[in-house]
Amino acid sequence: MTLSPAPSAATAAVSAVSTRVPTVRPATSADDVFIEDLQAIAFGPGRFAKTAYRIRERFRIDPSMSLIAEVDGVACGSVWMTPISIGGINGWMLGPLATHPNFRKLGAGKLLAREVTKRALARGDGQFVMLVGDRDYYCPLGWEPTTLGNIEFPGPVDPTRVLLFAEDKSLAATIAGPIAAWQQG
Repeated sequence: MTLSPAPSAATAAVSAVSTRVPTVRPATSADDVFIEDLQAIAFGPGRFAKTAYRIRERFRIDPSMSLIAEVDGVACGSVWMTPISIGGINGWMLGPLATHPNFRKLGAGKLLAREVTKRALARGDGQFVMLVGDRDYYCPLGWEPTTLGNIEFPGPVDPTRVLLFAEDKSLAATIAGPIAAWQQG
């Protein structure tokens, strides 16, 4: 009888990491404390001064578009969506998107961004998902830079970080106007 060698500590660690696959589920009110704590860890107290926070104060997030990422049943990330309109075109502002530092590099953030965008656009009542973020992170996922200065924010924003995801690939270059409330009708 031949015995297989015991796995090394490194092999065991790699195996443990490789099974840490994030999944996504809708957020519930039971996640409120986790989300608040996560945002505090990820963005600190300065998050309240950001222009994106001003938008979320004016236009409430859509709870049906709030998602939680989990790894092995443990919440590790979250994303919100805020219904907005730009130039009379309805869509969503993605964010904040945050992953707990203990779960980074597992793909939870990208999974959340892709899934919430897919769900939003599948509803058929909005044409885009806009965010303010890092091009190196979001552009490989399908976001495109907008025309500098076309979208008017209620405060300062680096226009090179304003990105848009839409099925209509011309929309990122053409959408223009102030961020306003979702247009009814």
